[in-house]
Amino acid sequence: MVQLTMLHYAYFFIVLIIMVTMAFRKDTVLPCILGIFAIGFLSSGSLLTGVQVVYNALIAAGNEFWGIIVVISLVVAMSHALQDIGADELMMAPIKKLMINPVVAFFGLGFMMMFFSWFIWPSPSVALVGAIMLPAALKAGLPPIWAAVAMNIFGHGVALSSDYFIQGAPSITAKAAAIENPLMLIQASIPLWLTMSIVTVACSFFMMRRDMKGFEEIAVAVEAEEITKPTMGVYLVAILTPLIFLLDVYVMYKYKLRGGDATALVGGTAILVMSFVAIVQHSLIDSLEKITDYVRGGFIFGIKIFAPVIIIGAFFFLGSEEIAKQILGENATGLLSDLGMYLADRIALSKFPVAMIQMIIGGITGLDGSGFSGLPLVGSLAQTFSSAISINKESLAVLGQISAIWVGGGTIIPWGIIPVAAICNVSPLDLARKNIIPVAVGLIATFIVSMFIL
Repeated sequence: MVQLTMLHYAYFFIVLIIMVTMAFRKDTVLPCILGIFAIGFLSSGSLLTGVQVVYNALIAAGNEFWGIIVVISLVVAMSHALQDIGADELMMAPIKKLMINPVVAFFGLGFMMMFFSWFIWPSPSVALVGAIMLPAALKAGLPPIWAAVAMNIFGHGVALSSDYFIQGAPSITAKAAAIENPLMLIQASIPLWLTMSIVTVACSFFMMRRDMKGFEEIAVAVEAEEITKPTMGVYLVAILTPLIFLLDVYVMYKYKLRGGDATALVGGTAILVMSFVAIVQHSLIDSLEKITDYVRGGFIFGIKIFAPVIIIGAFFFLGSEEIAKQILGENATGLLSDLGMYLADRIALSKFPVAMIQMIIGGITGLDGSGFSGLPLVGSLAQTFSSAISINKESLAVLGQISAIWVGGGTIIPWGIIPVAAICNVSPLDLARKNIIPVAVGLIATFIVSMFIL
């Protein structure tokens, strides 16, 4: 029978402080740093070791996240290169012609945002899709606020909560949940992800139709811009880039490339495309410096996004026995796993309260506006609860992942949706209000479906 010690109580108390900090919309990096130090000190009884544990925990967490940081940085660098030569506009040109009314514009804008978010991440996709397709969507009669909703829901919700191609989200959640292969998490996510996506999108669409009832389609004037005729090289890049990534998808399927192998294929393709684009746009000599600029910009973005995630993850990884041993030593135990066993001995847990706790905590972790910061916690909780009761660990982890990303990834937290609101020229608060009902309905539907799966 597991006995809780002062170390366990200290860890749970710090988790509570982090939750409260998130609830007050404040960053949680400082509580996590102090929490790592406190756990290091209490576990060793040495101030010196406590200080060293802070650094060692960051290194351990950084090693877990490094592959994800690299691939995201590379795809962002590639997107910058495509924007520089105008290949992104050519890639979008056929789609723009299809926007003939608000309904087509809503789903066209949404699905293109989803597609590009899967491959180049939602943040760069906001600029890519919004700058090129937004004028056409507005001209088709789609109000700016609903254009923002479409981009938000499909990009930061549907695409980011699945992340099937770059596999950043499932990789983080799987590691924290001690799931060996992210593919197991991805497979388990499909029914819950489909439920959340379909219900939320449908709810948003019907709200838009109600909002626009009797709304006269207004053609929004778009100033004509003088456009330089693209070169043959730019046309070649615009045609080859999507074909190459479609080929990657085929290769992943044919050769069963999953997890790190699939990520390596995407990252390698991205940096090669970026290099080719730089050579097409500049001379071979000039491209040497330009490629450095692209790579630097991509990694600045990647580190900016993941720097707080590494620190937050470092603290929550202390609750996982495997990584805790790397940080605290071979005598370390999984603090969260211990809690699960303790509760199993004393409290009658069942699927309903466990799933409810997982979803609520996932949502709370999203209050900081970063859907990824809560993934280590919901993954660790899935591992904890699965050791306490008979429950589908993968589906439980997915439930927390969906809740964390839909809330914090940029759909209902005003400070997390500023980029989309800015490019659509709408208020972040107004956008959050439009999103909150569909997202809430989607989460309720997903929770109900999870009761039949867990």
